[in-house]
Amino acid sequence: MNFSVQKFVFAHTSPGGFLFARYLIMPVCAVVLLVYRHGLAWPRVTRADWWLLAQLGVSGHFLHVGMVSYGIHLSTAFSSSVILACGPVFTLLILRAMRVETLRRVQVIGVTIALAGVLLFLSDKMVGGRWRASGGDLILLVSATFFSYYTVAAKPLMDRLGSVTVMAYATFIGAVPVVLVTLPIGVTMDWAALPLAVWAALLWAVIVSAFIGWLAWGWVNSVRGVARTAPLMYLMPPVAGFVSWLIGGEVFTLVKLLGAAVTLAGVAVAQLAGPPARAIPAPPD
Repeated sequence: MNFSVQKFVFAHTSPGGFLFARYLIMPVCAVVLLVYRHGLAWPRVTRADWWLLAQLGVSGHFLHVGMVSYGIHLSTAFSSSVILACGPVFTLLILRAMRVETLRRVQVIGVTIALAGVLLFLSDKMVGGRWRASGGDLILLVSATFFSYYTVAAKPLMDRLGSVTVMAYATFIGAVPVVLVTLPIGVTMDWAALPLAVWAALLWAVIVSAFIGWLAWGWVNSVRGVARTAPLMYLMPPVAGFVSWLIGGEVFTLVKLLGAAVTLAGVAVAQLAGPPARAIPAPPD
């Protein structure tokens, strides 16, 4: 649902205004979480780990979330969900590039199918001359690679420091460049004039969907296992598409639906064909 919720908020705040508000609220949520878990004795981190956390903050928050926000604004809710569902494919490619994992033949086939599906999916807009939406999809595609890097780089840190510490500290670091870049937009907005519905949607998107959703997804993964929860990500595009059709009037062409189906099939083959321990699902945005 959050894709449509964010597009509703963007219509009143712009992506820059939304990001400004989001990264004033997210660090507060992180402080509350750290105090709840550790009181005032927050975990100590070495200088080397601070450098790694800085990379996570930049790749996960400044680049990924920043680009996703503008990509969703330019594209549609359904398209955004399909493109971001390609995250596991990029995760596999990054693991291969880092020589952490070798790709099996069936995984290579899955990656190829997924990329072909993306091309088919994008062709529907390009042939129709919808360059604004196509540009948004390309931004989303690049942003997915940044989150895949975040996923791979965060795992060893989470194993040492815990997911709460990594999430909170990376949020603190990532919030700084986001707020600085969006400051000119944030300070000139008339926040008091925003309707109550916009405030409710903004708080839902930031606190419930982004912050609590991330924590819930991490907890489910730890309890059920990543291999068991990975297939749940394939519910994201159908739900996003239904909500977008219901409240946003999004229209789906046959080529668009076929491209989405091929893309998700390729992602499923690439992701679920490997060892269960390596199957890394994409998170809720």
